[in-house]
Amino acid sequence: MPIASLTDWNIFLQNHPDVHLLQRGEWGELKRNFGWEPIRIIFDDKTGAQILFRRLPLGLTIGYMPKPWTGNQLSVISDQAWAQIDALCKQHRAIFLKIEPDAWDDTQSRIKHQALRISPHNIQPPCTIVIDIKDSEEEILARMKPKCRYNIRLAEKKGITVRAWDDISAFYEMMTVTGGRDGFGVHSREYYQRAYQLFHSTDACELLVAEYEGKPLAALMVFANEKRAWYVYGASNDQERNRMPAYLLQWQAIRWAKARGCEEYDLWGVPDEDEETLEAQFESRHDGLWGVYRFKRGFGGQLKRAAQALDRVYHPLLYWLYLKFIGNRG
Repeated sequence: MPIASLTDWNIFLQNHPDVHLLQRGEWGELKRNFGWEPIRIIFDDKTGAQILFRRLPLGLTIGYMPKPWTGNQLSVISDQAWAQIDALCKQHRAIFLKIEPDAWDDTQSRIKHQALRISPHNIQPPCTIVIDIKDSEEEILARMKPKCRYNIRLAEKKGITVRAWDDISAFYEMMTVTGGRDGFGVHSREYYQRAYQLFHSTDACELLVAEYEGKPLAALMVFANEKRAWYVYGASNDQERNRMPAYLLQWQAIRWAKARGCEEYDLWGVPDEDEETLEAQFESRHDGLWGVYRFKRGFGGQLKRAAQALDRVYHPLLYWLYLKFIGNRG
């Protein structure tokens, strides 16, 4: 079986520089420290995948392949490659393998394989807003909602500054404030520290902070790979919010991505609803990801939904039990 070392995987990715963030070797190493075992498998010069295994009771696992291929690539993976994937999953006693293709929902109809079934849930947020940042800064700003542009300029006028930062402890404290205020889960301080160390060392990540008179008010961690950038983690405290620090912070993150040659900027997660529903309800709802939709919609991106996850099931009864008692929580 063509299992690759981390070094071999990184060499393989040099010929596939446009892979999703979650297929980078650094992401697997990050997850290794927090309950997952990454395995990289290279089938040929054109195809490979990073698979994560998470332990369950009784020596069982679940397999997870985050954003490995586009929908079209998934449909032509060879039977030999699937046999190697299956052997690896069975070796790890996986109940099932979840695959989240690196594709948007409009390709779902082309993702077909007799041993894959549409999953009832995704792991990553399925719905997001993607901003086209190929054009000039003036054109990007022109596509934003007027209120968003106003808030960016207001932040500058009111003395907000943005700079690179490395204070992970302070960032974590800010994340706990945001999580409590907006009702979402927060990773441990060690998780953010490890993510920053792994990706910043390869120039694929930056931690930015917005300040007023030297006081940190908002911060975010932005990641980039080839032509794509992702806003993955963001936080703010409750101080000086009238100065709109988060708007200028996000704009500077977009500028950072653009300066690196990125052409799109993924805001990473909004409620899983159609645009008509989102626009009708965003002013009245604040639960879950609704709390951030009002903010993210202002930056002028396009609403997109990822292709639904696919499950390759090895133990049907255990899979049913998993979905019933574990998989559908939350």
